[in-house]
Amino acid sequence: MIGYGLILLAALAVAAVWIWRLRGQLTEARASDARERAALQRQHAIALGEQQERLAAVLAQMLEALIVVDPAGRIQLANRAAARLFGFQPPGAGRPLLEVVRHHEFAALLARLEHEPEVRDHELRHEGAVTRTLNVNAVRLLDASARPAGVLFVVHDLTALRKLEGMREEFVANVSHELRTPLSLIKGAAETLLDGGHQDPEARLRFLGIIDRHASRLNLLIEDLLLLSAIDSGRIALRSEPVDLRDLVEETMGDFRPAAGGRDIVLSNSLPATLRARGDAGRLRQVLSNLIDNAIKHGGKGTVEVGGAPLAAGWLQFWVRDEGPGIPEEARGRVFERFFRADKSRARPQGGGTGLGLAIVKNLVQAHGGDVRVESAEGRGTTFFIKLPAG
Repeated sequence: MIGYGLILLAALAVAAVWIWRLRGQLTEARASDARERAALQRQHAIALGEQQERLAAVLAQMLEALIVVDPAGRIQLANRAAARLFGFQPPGAGRPLLEVVRHHEFAALLARLEHEPEVRDHELRHEGAVTRTLNVNAVRLLDASARPAGVLFVVHDLTALRKLEGMREEFVANVSHELRTPLSLIKGAAETLLDGGHQDPEARLRFLGIIDRHASRLNLLIEDLLLLSAIDSGRIALRSEPVDLRDLVEETMGDFRPAAGGRDIVLSNSLPATLRARGDAGRLRQVLSNLIDNAIKHGGKGTVEVGGAPLAAGWLQFWVRDEGPGIPEEARGRVFERFFRADKSRARPQGGGTGLGLAIVKNLVQAHGGDVRVESAEGRGTTFFIKLPAG
């Protein structure tokens, strides 16, 4: 019996050792599983954080305004573009949508989305500090159980695009008008000659003169349009060399003295002999020609003066000043627009212009890296200031 007892005790001891070892293995396995789970959780947290950062970066860089609202119409998410567009501090979470956007049509869109899955290309005008044209796309969001979870709005600001479209339409209309007038006169003169006017020597010369004059006007308009197109597309090449402005002004004035004398206008060149610009002499002469021609046509009797002075940091300034009636205040900001006329009733008082001269001046000066501005007072003349790199 003692032998069997010893055997049993030995067996129990072996079993205890085995159980102890098994328990240790299980404990170690559990610890390993816990470590693996913790490592996986850390990896998932890092991946989730990276995804959130990427999402935040994408939303921040979007040009379109993005707003997500919950079923109650409160903002859950809004990007920086939305905050800029509607003038609130991001992120705006928890605020009612209508309190932020301040436009009743968004309430109508929310109501539509209760019955429609999405709304596409809804255009509206938003009145704020600036009146804007907005294009709104909206889609209803659903949760995993297909229940309504809110609405996603994506808003495009079309204000600049609509402005460009308006400018294009106005430009086409102005070009059509500028082409139609000389073409009508040329056609009328040609028809008169064909109807027998060619038999009268005096009438023949008069109508041929009309044809020649307005054909030249058409050619000038086309050349100005081509020049502006070349500047806009960056296809114009400018030389960079020292230009003696006083000599350039004197040469340019020589072309205009007969026309100025016929209108009792004195051309005065008061530029310092040492004033030199860096640029393309031919294009700068074009700038001067347009400014002097404009001053003669619209400046009235008196003096048209071209003066100038050096500025600091490698710049200079010259000006063209007339003693005419001046430009109305509401028109001064638009004088460099293509075909813009401050006084529509005297659209072409002296004839022959294309309405593009000041636009060409502005574009050529900016192509040189400079700037142009105008100062004027009604009844006290007009001065155009040109800033250029010094030579």
